[in-house]
Amino acid sequence: MSEILNNPIKFETNPYHNLVLKDRKHLEISGVRMIDSFDAHEFLLETTQGWILVTGKDLVLGKLDTERGDVIIKGLIDSLHYVDNKKGMDKEGFLNRLFK
Repeated sequence: MSEILNNPIKFETNPYHNLVLKDRKHLEISGVRMIDSFDAHEFLLETTQGWILVTGKDLVLGKLDTERGDVIIKGLIDSLHYVDNKKGMDKEGFLNRLFK
């Protein structure tokens, strides 16, 4: 999916937040409240512990469990970064894309 998803996906979640990264190719995230946007290079998600930005190559949404707040992202994971607020991340993401 090379298009950016602009409509946030919101769902109920449990209060716990965990990350499991397997061989940089399979990321399991629990405690996800919302997927704000994603494309083949980055995912921006709101979790019970704050906003997280996942960047990489050939990223795809492998699993989405809206009842439990579980997400699986597949592809080559380059970084996981918690951000203080989404608005600051949107600006940074835009500038990074502009100068790549």
